[in-house]
Order: sequence, then structure tokens, then C-alpha cells
Amino acid sequence: MTQKDTIYASQQQVKDFSFDETVVEVFPDMIQRSVPGYTTMVSTMGKLAGQYAQNNSNLYDLGCSLGAVTLSMRRNIEKQNCQIIAIDNSQAMIERCKLHLQGFRSDVPVDVQLADITEVNIENASVVALNFTLQFIAQPMRRALLEKIYAGLKPGGILLLSEKIKGENDTVDDVLIDLHHDFKRANGYSELEISQKRSAIENVMRPDTLSEHQQRLTDIGFTHTQVWYQCFNFCSMIAIK
Repeated sequence: MTQKDTIYASQQQVKDFSFDETVVEVFPDMIQRSVPGYTTMVSTMGKLAGQYAQNNSNLYDLGCSLGAVTLSMRRNIEKQNCQIIAIDNSQAMIERCKLHLQGFRSDVPVDVQLADITEVNIENASVVALNFTLQFIAQPMRRALLEKIYAGLKPGGILLLSEKIKGENDTVDDVLIDLHHDFKRANGYSELEISQKRSAIENVMRPDTLSEHQQRLTDIGFTHTQVWYQCFNFCSMIAIK
């Protein structure tokens, strides 16, 4: 049974957000109540992975957390000799991810690794997923990571990128933030929880604007980029090499 997220329900000295054991225990509830359209994004990423997977290639889930995207990709892969490589830098997430994967049978092998995604090699890839991961990478390092992904993708390979985005100006950003907070209120979060979670995460998550994402992907060399989903300040896009 999914445990309810009450991490910020009481007044506390707020520390920077981290994907520790406390977050792992409530993560499915947290993500569903905090990210509009999360289920749609994960299921569609799996379908896109199935469409673009190539025979004899690797599919990467970078920042895999509990393995939702990995499982979605694995359900949709029909090509021959494919392997999914799921990577996260949180020991607690990796341990729980392995348990989740064991609960579902599949002929597609998954290699779950505890590692820093900025330091791993991307090789022979037909699909790379970054599902709300890039936003937690230091901004000066984001382009280098994306360049490494591009270099490791096979021709015709895809990047699946989901991110919380910043509005193009302060006025629009305030609109998106207010809509998101209303979404969280509708899902049972109190004003205290919303305020304390925002304080906890603002130092570790620095969102880019959508235009910054798109321009960076184009500059790196992706020939086609397209937003296929957006709700408030959350979006998911595909970039094709």
C-alpha cells in the first residue's frame, strides 16, 4: 500500500530536499499529488521508447528513482537484444527500484546502477530518458550531460526529457506557480506543506525555461524537438537525433 506523503505536514526547520529513505517511502504518493499528468507522461514515454528502440541497442533511464519509466519502457520494447540501463545516485532509490523490477516478469534485461549520471558513459543508445532529472543537475553541467547523451545516441535515437519549467518572464512564471499550488491544494496538501516543500527544494532544483531547453537541444545537434505534453509548469518533450 502506498504510504501518504506527510513529510512537510508539521512545522519544522526545513533542510534541503534529498532523495533519502524518508522520501523513498512516500515517493509514489508525492509524485502523483505534485506533478500533474505524471501517469500520462510515464506511460507515453514507454510507448515512445517502444517505437524508437532499435535492435541490439541500450535504453537508458537516467535518474531512474523507483523505476517507473524503466518499467514502462520494458513493457513496450519488442525489438531484439535490447537492454535497459537504469541509473540513480540515491542508494535508497536504487534498492527500492530493484524490488519493484523483481515484481514484474520480462525478457528485457535491466542493469540497475548506483552512479552519478554525469560520470557514466552513454553507449550504443537508441533511447535515453531524463524524467524530471536534469532539473537537479547543476546548471553549468547540463549542456555537457546532454552533449554526452547526444554523442552516445545512435542515428534516429531519441531523448525523452520531462522537466519542471520556469515561465519565460516573471509574470508568466507567477501564473504557472499559482496554478501548480492550486493543483497541490486540490490533492490535499496544506499551505504549510506547500510552503515548506518549496523552501526545501528551491536550493536543489533550478528549472530552465522551455525556450532554454529547446535552444540547447538544437545547439547540441538534435534535428527535431517537440513538446508533446504540458500542464502548468511541467512538460515532456522528445528530441530526435
